[in-house]
Amino acid sequence: MLVLVAPGQGAQTPGFLTPWLDLPGAADRVGAWSEAIGLDLIHYGTKADAEEIRDTAVAQPLLVAAGLLSAAALGDDVTPDAVAGHSVGEITAAAFAGVLDDTTALRLVRTRGLAMAEAAAVTETGMAALLGGDPEVTVPHLEKLGLTPANVNGAGQIVAAGTMEQLAALEADKPEGVRRVVALKVAGAFHTHHMAPAVARLEEAAKVLTPADPKVPYVSNKDGMTVATGADVVARLVGQVANPVRWDLCMETFQRLGATALVEVCPGGTLTGIAKRALPGVQTLALKTPDDLDAARALIAEHAGAAA
Repeated sequence: MLVLVAPGQGAQTPGFLTPWLDLPGAADRVGAWSEAIGLDLIHYGTKADAEEIRDTAVAQPLLVAAGLLSAAALGDDVTPDAVAGHSVGEITAAAFAGVLDDTTALRLVRTRGLAMAEAAAVTETGMAALLGGDPEVTVPHLEKLGLTPANVNGAGQIVAAGTMEQLAALEADKPEGVRRVVALKVAGAFHTHHMAPAVARLEEAAKVLTPADPKVPYVSNKDGMTVATGADVVARLVGQVANPVRWDLCMETFQRLGATALVEVCPGGTLTGIAKRALPGVQTLALKTPDDLDAARALIAEHAGAAA
């Protein structure tokens, strides 16, 4: 039983799209997407530096484009048994599931990135990963400092979000058991009340969409549940911007569905790393460059459709 997943913001690195553009038709496809959304994805995926692609309005469309491009490179006959994405990766997953076509997904994520960047500019905010610790101890400690547990990722990993002053207080006063607090490559306190203005913008954008129902089980960050209708998927995509990501609950659903393999699209690594700790016995593979495609196809051939 194969799960196909897409990473969220922070997974991007300078030049990560470069080798993918050498695949047949890839540069033309990304060029068409760039024109559709008014953003030069080829430039940002190949030549831009780390600070340029840290910009929320750039990073989010770039990540969705990379996920869609790498998934397409696996072949048209690949049908996962379930799909999910972490944060902005949920839009990539919605395209995997047939809820949105690729261009519509990129237009939506372009709106999302711009709206979240605008919301983030109001107050200087950020996010930080906590390494180690017990969630039952960590979450109350974060709330005491005024921080939000914005990502509950499983395997003991929690990401805190809030103002820079609150994050500085966290660094000085770590919860018991937390070894390190690591700042993330994002430009705002995503999945918190700071993003409320972005929710309103996305609600407007969603009104013109005509989503299809998912062709495969779509697992939501909101509560780890599978979502049956396209309308519900889109509603969750909108609200998710200001609500915590519950990736831990998504992984519990993967287990319940009987997952035996998990493939993470480009730029893969983050979610497979969590899965290795939280889903023992599940084979994992991250698509980082086209060199990973053959191994991914072999894993997919062995595991896809096993739940049917």
